[in-house]
Amino acid sequence: MMTCLWCTSSRVTATLQTVYWELPDGFRAIEITDTPSVSCAECGMIYQEEDIVENIEDQLFLIDTAHLNKTISYDELMQKPRRLKRNYFK
Repeated sequence: MMTCLWCTSSRVTATLQTVYWELPDGFRAIEITDTPSVSCAECGMIYQEEDIVENIEDQLFLIDTAHLNKTISYDELMQKPRRLKRNYFK
């Protein structure tokens, strides 16, 4: 059973949302569409669970972000080829 991380309500649903993410170099941000998210009917919060945040941050760190478009879907982002197999700086 899923509960809201903010208010602990069980009135949450899995949803896909658009999020905005700063690239690791800090020079620009991108729009990531269809990002797995949680929406709470009780408190109104919409957020991404920690594993999704970690996936996005790792992927942005491990791919060549210089050629990313301003908008990309979550699935497209996760399919980009990595320069390294994993984040060795964790």
